[in-house]
Amino acid sequence: MIRRRFAASAVALLLAWLTGCASPGDPPGQPAPSGAAPQVPYAVGVRTFVVDPDSARPLPVTLWYPTQGTRIAEGRFPVVLYSHGLASLPELHAGLTARWAAAGFVVAAPAYPHTRRGAAAFSRADVRHQPADGWRVIRHLVRLDRRPADPLAGHLDVQRIAAAGHSAGGFTTSGMFTSGRPARLRAGIVIAGGGMAGGFAEPPAPMLFVHGTADPVVPLSVGRAAYRRTTGPSSFLSLLGQGHGEYLIPGRPGFTQVLGATTDFLRWTLYGDQQAARRLPTHAHPPTITTLETRHPS
Repeated sequence: MIRRRFAASAVALLLAWLTGCASPGDPPGQPAPSGAAPQVPYAVGVRTFVVDPDSARPLPVTLWYPTQGTRIAEGRFPVVLYSHGLASLPELHAGLTARWAAAGFVVAAPAYPHTRRGAAAFSRADVRHQPADGWRVIRHLVRLDRRPADPLAGHLDVQRIAAAGHSAGGFTTSGMFTSGRPARLRAGIVIAGGGMAGGFAEPPAPMLFVHGTADPVVPLSVGRAAYRRTTGPSSFLSLLGQGHGEYLIPGRPGFTQVLGATTDFLRWTLYGDQQAARRLPTHAHPPTITTLETRHPS
């Protein structure tokens, strides 16, 4: 396999995406983010609530957030919407999501009504409805940030949101990047997933793909086909010889590289942290575990 690393010119293009000018997704008059992400890890709090509890599609949500003492940490934190895979649950992904929260992000993970573990009417076909569910969670967080009595009010940077997900949650993530989406959705991470009809539409957004090269559930070719469809700066982290997600388990081979790459990708795209962008190539080591490549469609 020919290994392609980030060249200096590719890194420069990635940096220019956020630092040279506002991205196409920036609201008028609002500059692209520019600054350093938190470098000292926070303690992490966990909260649960239900979005639209009386609707036909109630969404239990698990929220991880940075804390100081017994309260949410001072400041505003970008938001990451995390989508689980088939027959899974948000808490089963805490090894990754809690670490993102410790790095300075609020992570919201819905339990989807017909694909979560234990769903009364399980249906893999319901994945097509999940991008809309994700947007319902985002709208709820926007309202939550404006609710004076809520402890999270004023702490959610709801103009800086990324979507991420594993397996069916990766397809859900792709499906959120449709034409006409709100500008607050800035970047996406697709783990062991692929594209969805209407996804990766203009305006372009940075995307990171993570995929095991021996994935028996979602073949590598599916992830790479989605990667080639993106219209913005995109990177592909390959886990050599690995399957459908064992690299998401702390302590397993590849977890350190996946955590490092995804965290720095979020620091770059949501905080505008240039050092984080420059660190992205370092997560392709050792070469016996991972490789990383990038593309920037003209």
